[in-house]
Amino acid sequence: MAETAREKRWAHVRGVTVTTVASVLGIVAGLVAAHIVTAPDDSIGVLVFAIAVFVQFPLLRALGIEVETFGVKDYLFIGFMTFCFWFITLAIMLTTDAALPI
Repeated sequence: MAETAREKRWAHVRGVTVTTVASVLGIVAGLVAAHIVTAPDDSIGVLVFAIAVFVQFPLLRALGIEVETFGVKDYLFIGFMTFCFWFITLAIMLTTDAALPI
């Protein structure tokens, strides 16, 4: 079955949108977690990460992405990308003892 140019473009836009949302929310979750946590063993940071993952699905639906067609691979991708950016941002913020100007 041959894909049309429109279908290929839509698949590309969908992939870029999902990746961008997962990355940005991972960074935001890392910044929020760094601002909230009080100790390295504080588990509230993991809760912030989980909220960031679950917030993405209504957000993607609002952006026009058909979340109902997602498979296991898509869910794992979103979770992994969000985790990576959350972890790296949180680690940088905690290691450098940086504070948000809030």
